[in-house]
Amino acid sequence: MDQKRIGKFISERRRARNLTQRQLADVLSISDKTISKWECGNGMPEVSLMLPLCKALGINVNELLSGECLGEAQYFEKAENNMLDLVKDRTSARTKIMVTAVSATITVLSALALILTAGFVSIPIGVRLLLVAIALMVIVSDVAVIVLIAVNTEIYECAACGEKFVPTLSAYIWGPHTMKRRRLKCPYCGKRCWNKSHIRK
Repeated sequence: MDQKRIGKFISERRRARNLTQRQLADVLSISDKTISKWECGNGMPEVSLMLPLCKALGINVNELLSGECLGEAQYFEKAENNMLDLVKDRTSARTKIMVTAVSATITVLSALALILTAGFVSIPIGVRLLLVAIALMVIVSDVAVIVLIAVNTEIYECAACGEKFVPTLSAYIWGPHTMKRRRLKCPYCGKRCWNKSHIRK
């Protein structure tokens, strides 16, 4: 989907309805910065916001995702294309997660095999130390890859203001976390809290 085109369309429809960014943001219970981000083509509305956004702008979801008002002849063709785009985006995010999981499994098994070989097979001490060093290098390199994939796949929702943001690499690495939440400082409200992660669309 063309985010620039969709953002321009949102801006045009908002102006046609005589709404400011702040007024539209108040209707959706979000910040005007989020509206500005959409209109600049730097993000897309969350699925949960699409229906209320369309209602406020006097359009339907198909027109929103197409970035234009549609005639009856175009409607079904565009609906099919938009559905395919949504499925492709979601599949891409899931593929990244699967790659991460497979990579982590292979790393653990490889490192474990090297460590067991070094510990239980009768080999010179130098070779044993080399195998342990290789195992550690494999683990460190794979952790780095996993972190990079996660940073490029996940987005966090601030528990205080509700804005969504992508943390810096250092904040992601050093932030205390559970499986679904990470303690991060929100760049919008400045509060540090436990924020829920989502798959980036």
